[in-house]
Order: sequence, then C-alpha cells, then structure tokens
Amino acid sequence: MTAAVAPLRCRVCGDEDGPFTSEGACEGHDGAERVDAPRIVDGLPAEEYHADRGSISSSGLRALLAPGCPAQFKYDREHPAPPKKTFDLGHAAHTLALGEGPELVVVPGARWDTKAAKEKVAAVREQGAVPLKQAEMDQVQAMAAALREHPHAAPLLAGPGIAERSIFWTDPTTGVRLRVRPDWLKTLPDLTLCVDYKTCADANPEAVSRAIRDHGYHQQDALYIDGITAALQPADVRFVFIFQSKTPPYLVTVRELNEQDRDVGRARNERATALFAECERTGIWPDWTGPTTDIPRVSMPSWDLIRQTEEYLP
Repeated sequence: MTAAVAPLRCRVCGDEDGPFTSEGACEGHDGAERVDAPRIVDGLPAEEYHADRGSISSSGLRALLAPGCPAQFKYDREHPAPPKKTFDLGHAAHTLALGEGPELVVVPGARWDTKAAKEKVAAVREQGAVPLKQAEMDQVQAMAAALREHPHAAPLLAGPGIAERSIFWTDPTTGVRLRVRPDWLKTLPDLTLCVDYKTCADANPEAVSRAIRDHGYHQQDALYIDGITAALQPADVRFVFIFQSKTPPYLVTVRELNEQDRDVGRARNERATALFAECERTGIWPDWTGPTTDIPRVSMPSWDLIRQTEEYLP
C-alpha cells in the first residue's frame, strides 16, 4: 500500500508547520473532527444570513450568556420576531450610509392607522422593502449628509469597500460554525478595516461606552476581527465603531475599542461558543436555574445596596 502523502496544511487548524498524520492533521489535532473551510459570500440577502441554522452569530453568542440564557436563545431562534417599526429607521440609515440594503419606500400620510395605509405598509414589507413616512425619509437623508461631513466617519466610509459581506468559519476548538456580516470592509495595502455603523438615541462618548457594555459590543468587536482573520488572513485588522444620534443635528462619535475590553469580549465569546456546542450535543438548553437543588438568594445591585445602607443604617 502506498503511504498517504502529508498535506500542506492541517485539516483542522490550517497550520503549515507539521508534522502531519496520515489523516491530514497535525499531531496536536490527530483524531479531531474535520473543520470546514471559511466561506465568504457577497450579495447574500440579509434574511438568508440571519436565518442560517448551521452557524451562530455574534448576537446569538451574546444571547446565550447572562442576562440571557440558552433556553431563551433556543426559543427566539425557533420563533423569530416579525419586523418591528422601531428597526425601520436604523435599516434605512444603513442603506443610505453604506449604499447597500433594502429599498426605501415612502408611504404617504403622517398616520398609518387607516386600513389603506396598513395595507400599503404590509405590501411594502412583503416586497422586502422598508416603509417610511416622509418625515422619516427626510431624517435618514439628513443623517447620511451629516456622516458625509464628519471628519472621521466620512473617510472610513469613502472609497472602495464592500458592504454587508457574509463570512462563515469554524471554531477549531469546538467545531461550532460561526458567522459575521461586517457593515463595511475596506482592504488597504497593509490593513483590512472593518467599520460598524450604529444609530442610537445618544451618541455622546459616555453613552457610547455604556452601550458597548450593555449590548456586548466588545464581543462583536472580537468576533468580527477573528472571523475576518480566519477567512481573509490579512496582515492586520482594525474594527471601528461609528455611532450616530437619531435626533438633530445627528451627531457622530467614532471610536476604536481598547485591547483589554476586546480580550474580555473574546473570552466571553469562547465561553458562549463552548456553551452552544454543549447544548447542541446534549439537547439541553438550560435557563438560569443551574444544577443546584437549593433556592439561590438574590440581592440588590451593589451600587444601590451601598447607597441605601449609607442612607438608612447608622
């Protein structure tokens, strides 16, 4: 029998150093499951990307950890919520800012509570477009104009780039398939730049800092960098947030996360990925109860406890 020829890369981690086994893996991954190669898809409809059940996104990983839980994640994945009016403005702003996205359709009338207006709005959504009132269209156009005038945001979104590129790859430790969809990717000579655009009620730097904490954007930052690195193998990756207020004068804050926060986000992603793999393996999607049979105690948030202790106790 002819001996198997060692491959150029480990079939699990992609390492080129070797030595390799006859099964095509480096010694550290001998016997491991095969890892699917990264996949990059341009032009994938957002609905198909979000509906992919063979992978998990950044928002899914965040939903698995407290204050969320696997049980709620599983339910939400199996019962997707219908489109919400509150998301229309953000989707419309993304379309104008990035030059790609759903069609924006103005539905006449300041109020949409008539039968005719409701039918028109439903028809627009059925076509995959975003229905807007004229005042909302004026608003997102003004927001896009403010972005084009901002000294930091404008250069980030200008020039050649790719909007809404879908990236899929496999975590070599757990075998979980992951996915990200950068708002805007720019490839420079020695750098790949990932820009994430978010609309918000308040774009002042303190509010932005709280939003990163409250919504787990440090996990998004780390996962996107890891996904881009796995799929594109660039020399370097930078992830930059653009936050824009939805109220006049549509102020903009551009920020890049510090390394310590990114490391925390990456550690949380690793924990969530391992938890997802375990739930998939066992079919058990727990809530917050845990394995204990005792009823846990609960306390007030520490800051409120300190305040009330100082106020009411001698």
